[in-house]
Amino acid sequence: MQGTSSKEASSATQSIVPQHEIRDKFSRAMSDMYKKEVPLYGDLLEIVRGINQEFMEQNPGLEDELGSLDRVSEERHGAIRLGKPEELGTMARLFNVMGMVPVGYYDLSVANLPVHSTAFRPVDKDELAKNPFRVFTSLLRTDLLDEETRRQAEDSLRDRDIFTPGVRELIDIHEAEGGLTPQQADDFIREALETFRWHNEARVSQEQYETFLKISSLLADIASFKGPHINHLTPRVLDIIALHEKMQAMGIETIPEVQGPPAGWPILLQQTSFRALVETTRFPDGKGGFEEGRHRARFGEIEQRHTALKPQGMEIYDRLTAKGKEQGAELKKQGEEVYRARYQEMLAGIFDSEFPARTNEELRRQDLGYFTYELTEKGRTDTGALAEARKAWKERERTDGGNGSGLDRQTRDILESLIVKGLVRAVPVTYEDFLPVSAAGIFKSNLDERSGLMESAQSSNRALLEEALGKPAGDYHTLYREQEEQSIRDILGG
Repeated sequence: MQGTSSKEASSATQSIVPQHEIRDKFSRAMSDMYKKEVPLYGDLLEIVRGINQEFMEQNPGLEDELGSLDRVSEERHGAIRLGKPEELGTMARLFNVMGMVPVGYYDLSVANLPVHSTAFRPVDKDELAKNPFRVFTSLLRTDLLDEETRRQAEDSLRDRDIFTPGVRELIDIHEAEGGLTPQQADDFIREALETFRWHNEARVSQEQYETFLKISSLLADIASFKGPHINHLTPRVLDIIALHEKMQAMGIETIPEVQGPPAGWPILLQQTSFRALVETTRFPDGKGGFEEGRHRARFGEIEQRHTALKPQGMEIYDRLTAKGKEQGAELKKQGEEVYRARYQEMLAGIFDSEFPARTNEELRRQDLGYFTYELTEKGRTDTGALAEARKAWKERERTDGGNGSGLDRQTRDILESLIVKGLVRAVPVTYEDFLPVSAAGIFKSNLDERSGLMESAQSSNRALLEEALGKPAGDYHTLYREQEEQSIRDILGG
């Protein structure tokens, strides 16, 4: 690696680059790289920006909530698949350089896929506002493979090193010095990109690749190549139904349905994608040369993010989604054309009759979603009414043994009175994480048509993933709840 020695790092600690700046530059560099590798992704970004611009023009107050058009249109999440526990451990250290930590555990074995996953992302509210770059990171579950396939996969991955010596050195410097200088940060971005780059030369023969493929396309994608090429890089759109329809009108082959809740419910996360590309791949022929084949794994995903649901809201959502999946399976029996035409209407009918809240206001009143609370301009000047509310809240804490946080009934009533008086406003907390059913749906819709599917193992093993991480994966409900509670303390505990 050209650039930086440990000695130079020690002498330059006064010019440490903030982690959000490294994260922002890295996500932009990743986007530029992926645009060159997958030209259709570049077209997709232009479509997304156009829809976002039109949507924000029609909703002029949205910029105050979401940020500028540039800020929204630059938001990304990526996805990678790793093969070995030690790869995940080093990847956790790499993402930590950018202020990204593992949040959530997603078991995809229930969808016949031999992986489990976490998402690396910033967790602080201010850091998310600066750049919420996320990477959904899956690890191969060799414990779910039969003995012979497990041996073949482990043999293929055993001597694989997906990290450059340069990026390893810079990770060490970051940990030792508490950050990177501007030159080191630029070197880090350049070196780290090599881990995510597409390589069209496989590590295994075409015969071995086909063996993996018959079991699972994900297994073939993970165990056959030099590195965890970025599988997709997802922009954020503000009207995903319009985007899905526009892609189809332009002749772009999409997955059949928009994954997640139906249109009209401002909850959680909706996702769609263009179908995975067929890419020319070179397989070693055992004679020192290569034979040409093909691989299908990289696709173009788009997402629309809404309000994070509390556990009681998630329970209802999961139940209705399961019902939608059952009815969707019946629609598929009538053919993909029927499924495409009727799925969204079918799912909307289920939610319309059974999900108890249709708006953010209803989500808040029924305590189904997470919200933060902030003073309005009137609230900052009408100190008398605010003082009375604070007094009532502190009295509630004294008499009821409250802990100064949380949305118990009395706290909700106090906040409600302040909202009605126009002194406080509630702001929905954006869902920054993922949905196992949607992730599995996107993955399965983009499998190679020759791919096999494992028998459903339903074998969750969070401890195995966290052992590889070297740390627990954060709980997103805890993060959202702390964000909500802190906002309450800021208003009522002053």
